[in-house]
Amino acid sequence: MGMVDPIADMLTRIRNAIMARHEFVDVPYSNMKYNISKILKDEGYIRNCKVFVDENRKKFLKIYISYDENNNSVITGLKKISKPGRRVYVKTGDISRLKSRLGLVIISTSQGLMTDMNARKNKIGGEPLLMVW
Repeated sequence: MGMVDPIADMLTRIRNAIMARHEFVDVPYSNMKYNISKILKDEGYIRNCKVFVDENRKKFLKIYISYDENNNSVITGLKKISKPGRRVYVKTGDISRLKSRLGLVIISTSQGLMTDMNARKNKIGGEPLLMVW
């Protein structure tokens, strides 16, 4: 049987790698996960993300976690907002109410994945996938 929520699995893998102080974490590839990791890289939460193919011709993402000079992770928290059992959708005006902390919300819109600031600037609502701080 397949995985119910692959994005939640990706976030859990990143959380576990941060707690174990790993330099990178391997995640099964999907376009959604790749786009999420590109946004995290652009916003400075991770160092890099690369796509690899293993010996069984399966693609996977290698996400390189970013640490500061005190060896603390730049990511202090990851939280999934919209889940398969409870989908959440927001209008343009409600996006600012999602953020309770300084951080970033990644939203799936009709124009692709984008940060909450870009969605507000483009006046687009959508499904908030996750929050990073």
